[in-house]
Amino acid sequence: MTVGTVLLFVLGVVVFIVGLLISIGLHELGHLAFAKLFGVKVTQYSLGFGKALWSFRRGETEYGIRPILLGGYISMVGMLKPRASGRAITNTGMYSAFVQDARQASAEQIAESGGDDSRAFYRLTPWKRIIVMVAGPAMNLVIGIVLFGVLLVGFGAPTTTFTSSVDCVLPTTATTTCSPGDAVSPAREAGIRSGDVVLAVGGKEDPTITEVSDTFQESAGRAVEVVVERDGARKTLEVTPALATRDVYDAQGKVVKNDDGTAKTQQVGVVGVSIGQTLVRQSPAAVLPATGAQIGASAHLIIDLPQRLVAVWNAAFGAQERSSDSPVSVVGVGRAIGTVSSMSGVPVVDKIYTILGLLASLNIGLFVLNMVPLLPLDGGHIAGALWESIKRRAFTLVGKADPGPIDLAKTMPLTMVVVVLLAGMSALLIYADIVRPVNLFG
Repeated sequence: MTVGTVLLFVLGVVVFIVGLLISIGLHELGHLAFAKLFGVKVTQYSLGFGKALWSFRRGETEYGIRPILLGGYISMVGMLKPRASGRAITNTGMYSAFVQDARQASAEQIAESGGDDSRAFYRLTPWKRIIVMVAGPAMNLVIGIVLFGVLLVGFGAPTTTFTSSVDCVLPTTATTTCSPGDAVSPAREAGIRSGDVVLAVGGKEDPTITEVSDTFQESAGRAVEVVVERDGARKTLEVTPALATRDVYDAQGKVVKNDDGTAKTQQVGVVGVSIGQTLVRQSPAAVLPATGAQIGASAHLIIDLPQRLVAVWNAAFGAQERSSDSPVSVVGVGRAIGTVSSMSGVPVVDKIYTILGLLASLNIGLFVLNMVPLLPLDGGHIAGALWESIKRRAFTLVGKADPGPIDLAKTMPLTMVVVVLLAGMSALLIYADIVRPVNLFG
């Protein structure tokens, strides 16, 4: 690896760190802005965890950057309802200890802030608490939408195209030029032109290069409907692949040999056209559907997370390879961006496109993860506020007294389990990303 390659790798990692800080900072800024708007006392705003590397105080809030860039936080006074003053502790079991410790910590925080709990977070009405907690993930969603907008509208979406066509169908791979007796290529007969954007092949919408190639190879002698876009117009063509003899290649792209050393061949359908990809600019209307698709993919990843983590464990501590869709930590994303930045022969535009795509996906992933209805994630507080609102309305309907703010301290044992699981997951992914990183680029 040359010095220039190393410098480009480092530059890519620095770009990622800056992008990550911006994402974390705006997430926490979303919480901060609405907390202050609703009068909650916020004592800390932090990017990262650990001992502060740099900080300053403005008003009642300390702002700082910390070394462990696995997230951020704001410290709002009274996140949990404290134990009522003078109320005796009647249960001394482990569960009760977790609950009482959480309540006591909240009470001490309020006391250190002057003892006035009128500005405590738990005092807010449920809908205000929901807004405060949704504001953080919503910032990540907005970042993701903006980045997808830049990608799709500014650069374009990777789209399968016909890059070139030939005049005839070459009977074997041993010949390289057309002879007078060779058949005219099906592509030329069908009217396929170089640069046509492939919209559908054989009824398959937005096909990949592999899907187009496989459809043609499996359809020798049968007509295949091909829908293309040319000069902004949609055209439907019909191509009938011709039967030709072609070499067989293995997964590494090498020609498979017979026992006698000759190349192994097979008969497949060919049309005499090369298939590639190009970026085609999209309208702004394509941004939200693309974002929705990424949200769905992120949600599916989280649902399948247990079995995916088993695969990551087997790869990290065994001989199993990690799949390209394996979950990764921030270390894995940073490494991928550094690798993209240091690739030789790759146009700068393609590097920027890939980096922005990874950052967009990261922000959508953060949005989905934080909306999971479990404490200490933002979704846990949202779920608690929703339950409180339902409970209060139910009490009102049956003529009972207002039960008051919900006691989320009772969920602390489960919260600790979630914290341990998240920490373990992060440690496993970071370790795997170091010893057995995902190969995203072949």
